[in-house]
Amino acid sequence: MGPTRLRDLLAAVVATAVVGYLLVRVVYRWFPPITPWTGVSLLGLAIAVAGWGFLVRARIRDGEIGVGQGRLHPLAVARSVVIAKASAWVGSVVLGWWLAVLAYVLPRRSTLRVAAEDTSGAVVAGLCALALVVAALWLQHCCRSPDEPQENADAAPG
Repeated sequence: MGPTRLRDLLAAVVATAVVGYLLVRVVYRWFPPITPWTGVSLLGLAIAVAGWGFLVRARIRDGEIGVGQGRLHPLAVARSVVIAKASAWVGSVVLGWWLAVLAYVLPRRSTLRVAAEDTSGAVVAGLCALALVVAALWLQHCCRSPDEPQENADAAPG
C-alpha cells in the first residue's frame, strides 16, 4: 500500500464536481437551506484526524513503537494509515460536491435570493472538506517510519 497520490485525490475532486454540478442543476430547487453549520462536522473530523496525526508522530519519533503498555502497536499505525487514506478520499469527494454547489450558486447570487443565502454555507462546508483532506494527508505522513526515505507521493506506484 503506497501513499495517497495528490493527483488521484484531485481527479476525485474534479470528477465529483462535474457530476455534482449536473445533479445540482436538476435538484437544487429541493435543497434544504445550506447554513454555515452544514459542513462543520467535517471540521470536527479534520481536527480529530490531525490530532491523531500528532499523537502518532510523537510516539513514532520517540521510538515507542512496540507491544506493551503505553506504546503504539504497529497494527495501530497500519490502521491509522487506512483511516488517513479513507478520510482523504471522503474529503476529496465531499470537496468536489461543495465545489459543484458553489459553481451553481455563485453566478446566481444576484438573481436568486436563496443562492445568495446558500453561498456562505457552501464556502464553509468546502473549506471544512479541504481541512479534512489536509488532516488526512498529515496523518498519513505522520505514520511514516523515521527511517523511511522521503519520496514524492506522485511518483509512488499503486
